[in-house]
Amino acid sequence: VQLQAFGGGLVQAGGSLRLSCTASGLTFSRYSLFWFRQAPGKEREFVAAIRWYGASTNYAGSVKGRFTISRDNAKNTVYLQMNSLKPEDTAVYYCAATLQSTTNWRARFYYWGQGTLVTVSS
Repeated sequence: VQLQAFGGGLVQAGGSLRLSCTASGLTFSRYSLFWFRQAPGKEREFVAAIRWYGASTNYAGSVKGRFTISRDNAKNTVYLQMNSLKPEDTAVYYCAATLQSTTNWRARFYYWGQGTLVTVSS
């Protein structure tokens, strides 16, 4: 099983990026999917989640209204569209998968991606 995140890069404040996380080796449609991030010197924090059943979503307050999580089960891919980026969004972004039907960040995660770096300049 492998989760591979990509799409990070350097962007100016106010700009947009779309992250992707592609999975292999699992029944993608049965997994709820999450994005977390970890900024330098800080703990990892929850960003967004999308449940496997019904596709309900959940967002951290700091990104609500700016970020959108979505999934394409046919492509085994989860996306994170990030708009109106701020310097404080700078972090390594990780995707994670759980079999639990939940968008609660306290879920038990079975698999993690390797992370992709997002840098937002002011």
